[in-house]
Amino acid sequence: MSDKNNRDHIENAPDYKALKVNKGISRPPSINPRIADRLKDNKRREYSVEGYVQGILDGNIGILSQAITLIESSKHDHQLVAQEIIEKCLPFSGKSVRIGVTGVPGAGKSTFIEAFGKHVTGHGHKLAVLAIDPSSERSKGSILGDKTRMEELAVDPKAYIRPSPSAGSLGGVARKTRESLILCEAAGFDTILIETVGVGQSETAVHSMVDFFLLIKIAGAGDELQGIKRGIMEMADAISINKADGNNIHTAQLARVQFENALHLFPESPSGWIPKVLTCSSIEKTGIDTIWDNIIEYCSHTKQNGYFNQRRSEQAKYWMYETINEQLRDRFYHLDVIKGKIPDYEKKVLNDEMSSFVAAHKLLGAYFSDVKSKE
Repeated sequence: MSDKNNRDHIENAPDYKALKVNKGISRPPSINPRIADRLKDNKRREYSVEGYVQGILDGNIGILSQAITLIESSKHDHQLVAQEIIEKCLPFSGKSVRIGVTGVPGAGKSTFIEAFGKHVTGHGHKLAVLAIDPSSERSKGSILGDKTRMEELAVDPKAYIRPSPSAGSLGGVARKTRESLILCEAAGFDTILIETVGVGQSETAVHSMVDFFLLIKIAGAGDELQGIKRGIMEMADAISINKADGNNIHTAQLARVQFENALHLFPESPSGWIPKVLTCSSIEKTGIDTIWDNIIEYCSHTKQNGYFNQRRSEQAKYWMYETINEQLRDRFYHLDVIKGKIPDYEKKVLNDEMSSFVAAHKLLGAYFSDVKSKE
C-alpha cells in the first residue's frame, strides 16, 4: 500500500487490518453547470427598455423573466423601467384567454394545472402560469412552494411557469401579477392561467383580472358545501370536482349534484352564463377536455353578447384605482415625517391617551402638510 493512500486514510495503514475505507468522490455541483453559466450570462446583461420590449415580442423567455423581475422589484429605478416596458407592450396584449383557478389547499390545484396545461399545449396553444402569492408575513417565505410538482409542464417548450414570491400586501402582489400577465401576452402566450392559494381575499384579486374563474373542489371531505364562501361560488364560472377516480367516482358525482342544486339558489350572472359543475381526474386525465371546451364556450358566449370586452374594460378601470390606492398608501408610510410620528401616536392610542380617529387625522394632516411644502 502506497504512502499516498495511507495519508488519505490512516485506516488503510497495516495496523488496521480489519478495516478498509475507500476514497470518496468529490461532491457534484448543486446546479447544472450549463444552467449556471446561462444564469450568469443573463445576469451580466443589462437591456435598454427597447431591448426588453423587443426580446419579449420575440418570445425570449429569459428576457421576459428578467422584465417580470423588474416588475416585482421594490427599487424605484426598476419600477420606472418596468412601467415603460409595460406601456410599450400594452398594444400587443389582450389577445389571450385569461383563466383563474382557485380551491382550498389539498384540492389538487397543482396536479390539475399540470394536466390541464399539457392538454392546452397539446392543442397548439402557448400557456403561461402565474400565481397570486401573498407570501408569509412571518417568514417572508413563499406559500406556493409546490411549483416543482409540475415536472412535465415545467419542461414543456410551450409553457411558462412563474410564481410570484414577493412579500407584501395582497393588492401589491396582485398588481404585479396583472402587469406580468400583460408581458406574457405580448410574448405570445395565448392562454394565461392565474392560480391563487385559495385562502383569504386572493380569490377576489384573481377574479378581477381573468375572463373565466374556475373553482376546484374535491368530494369526500365532509360536508361538500362547508367552508365555501358564498362569494366565491358566486364568482365561479364553473366548478370542477377533482379526484373523480377509483372508488371516489360515485362520491364525486354526488357532490356534483349538490353543487348544481346550490348554484340554482344564486342570482343570474350579468354575463348571462349559467355555471356548470363538472368532474375530472387530474391523475387519469379524464374530464380535462370537457373543462377546456366549457371555457371556450364561455368565451364565445360572452363575446357575442358584449360582456367579454365590457368586463375587461371594467377590470382596467378597477386596477387604475387600485394602483392609485396602493401608491398613496406606500408613499404615506415611507415618508420620513410619518415614520417618525407613528410610534408616538401608536403608543398614545394603546394607552388610551388619544383616540384612533384623532391619531389618524393628525398623521394625515402631517402628510398633507409635507406634500404642500414640497409643491
